[in-house]
Amino acid sequence: MAAPLICPSILASDFSRLGEEVRALEAAGADWIHVDVMDGHFVPNITLGPDIVKAIRPHTTLPFDVHLMVAPVDPWLEAYREAGADILTVHPESGAHLHRTLGRIRQLGAKAGVVFNPATPLSILEEVVDLVDLVLIMSVNPGFGGQAFIDSALKKVAGARAILDRAGSQAHLQVDGGVTSANAGACVAAGADALVAGSFVFKGGNYAANIEALKAEGLQAA
Repeated sequence: MAAPLICPSILASDFSRLGEEVRALEAAGADWIHVDVMDGHFVPNITLGPDIVKAIRPHTTLPFDVHLMVAPVDPWLEAYREAGADILTVHPESGAHLHRTLGRIRQLGAKAGVVFNPATPLSILEEVVDLVDLVLIMSVNPGFGGQAFIDSALKKVAGARAILDRAGSQAHLQVDGGVTSANAGACVAAGADALVAGSFVFKGGNYAANIEALKAEGLQAA
């Protein structure tokens, strides 16, 4: 099996030099750029608006994996797609009609993802599995970087993998929150094929070595 996709979260980057950071991540072997968008309402933090996403888009050819932690989410889909998002991932709790939201993302020409917080039931995935290109399992409660991995998320990853496999879905299964080389293998063994990592990738400044460590642990577990 292939090594997992590594999707560094620029939430942990130096915001004063985002363009340089994105270029450095691509050079270091990242597969996607994970963009955490927070509105100070749905989650207790405020981060990157569409103009910032648009500004850094020319600095890399890697896919932009935009995780929208905003509510209501529907009014922002078009703006982030126009800013350069290749994947738009939304929470079931961020709008009244998840099915419609996922369909709209695809109409905009982006790939559609759905996010499961630690307390969000996986049964929702059964209802929209035919509309998703990405399933994101949160292994922390969203809103802040640098949190510790919640071990019970591994059971949810395995449950999501079972649902995707039963449906014959080719959607990626991603884990986000406290991911390090110490738990990357467990995430992949549970069924993930994409890993979001912020603090771990950026620590020490050796992005390439940190990304390689995640890939190696994931490949060993695959």
